[in-house]
Amino acid sequence: MKNNKTELLSPAGNLEKLKIAFNYGADAVYGGVSHFSLRIRSGKEFTFETFKEGIDYAHARGKKVYATINGFPFNSQIELLKKHIVQMAELKPDALIVAAPGVVRLCRELAPQIPIHLSTQANVMNYLDAQVYYDMGVRRIIAAREISLKDVKEIKKLLPDMEIEIFVHGSMCFAYSGRCLVSAVQMGRVPNRGSCANDCRFEYTLYAANEDHSSLFRLEEEPGVGTYIFNAKDMNLASHLDEILESGAVDSVKIEGRTKSPYYAAVTAFAYRSAIDDFYDNKFDASKYQYELATTKNRGFTDAYLIHRPFEKNDTQNHEYALSTGSYEVSGLVTSDEEHFMCKYKTYANEDTEIFAPLNAKIEEVENEIGKIYKKEDGKYYINFKKILTESNKELESVHSGNTNKIKLPGKLPYLTMLRVKNAEVPNLEGTCSN
Repeated sequence: MKNNKTELLSPAGNLEKLKIAFNYGADAVYGGVSHFSLRIRSGKEFTFETFKEGIDYAHARGKKVYATINGFPFNSQIELLKKHIVQMAELKPDALIVAAPGVVRLCRELAPQIPIHLSTQANVMNYLDAQVYYDMGVRRIIAAREISLKDVKEIKKLLPDMEIEIFVHGSMCFAYSGRCLVSAVQMGRVPNRGSCANDCRFEYTLYAANEDHSSLFRLEEEPGVGTYIFNAKDMNLASHLDEILESGAVDSVKIEGRTKSPYYAAVTAFAYRSAIDDFYDNKFDASKYQYELATTKNRGFTDAYLIHRPFEKNDTQNHEYALSTGSYEVSGLVTSDEEHFMCKYKTYANEDTEIFAPLNAKIEEVENEIGKIYKKEDGKYYINFKKILTESNKELESVHSGNTNKIKLPGKLPYLTMLRVKNAEVPNLEGTCSN
């Protein structure tokens, strides 16, 4: 077992999510400015200025930021790409995430001071390919989602100086690590250019045709069988994190989800941080991490292919729904002054709302005319409002998402603390994770 803890790498779709990921336990985040990133739409939430602000925020806390330049450029874009690489390097990220061999070489020429991480889009699954990229100057590979832990260990054995990063949580792709054109054909949005429309998640109706006499009829399907024919469940390897860390072959575990919610960024960082720390403290408890992860919106969970080969799996596809509701809804997010929250769902007076705070946060119990913050027998902290007051002291009967007024707290709570309530309309997710 390694002496140094394996890195926890979280998604940063914008500056707020970057801060949330760090405050809830991430060691590093990845994200990028729109151009040449595989999340063009989410990348638009970062400007060069705010991305630089995020890098400075990370470095001030001893954290890291990896910049994504992992799209596949056309010939007409090469000159623009060169300028983009130089611009990104000037922001001083801790690494550049790159997918194409030609872009690897460009980065080595234009930004030799910045380490290069090879994107999962390069589909590395064996030591031969890993060696080729290592010889090109790559110092970390983000292995294909389809790789096995056995193969990860073999690569590490033969290339001990190559860092290896693997995905442990998030959306799975119907195709081979993103090599898909379904969205391009149907919507004109190219997945490998960063603008996937997630057509694989749609519900499809199947038809049969006979060209000899021009007949066309709809195929009747058994309920829940074949309707969502491409729709993969979400990866969830939290229950196997002890095996992953025990292998000593994995340098970084990565969470997918730059386009997902701030709550997702918080919970996944919190759960996997807890799992990593608990492993090294010899108190690993998979049920604890799975409880938290189930509170996020998901398509059902699968432990994917790292532990089991694809032909051994029969639970990776979700044939019933494209996106479920998690077991909790976020009702509020505490503002930077730590005295107010912004409503994200709905909040009523005289109702208990659970407090989900950043890692190692200290919460003080309090009770006054606004409400109370207190700890229940379950060990969790809750908030209950006697009055719902805006920053200007206007009293409301309730507050709902879309309301842009800051709402007063009865006492201070740490910045980026989330208020959450159980969702009464949760679909039956029994059996959605084999962990």
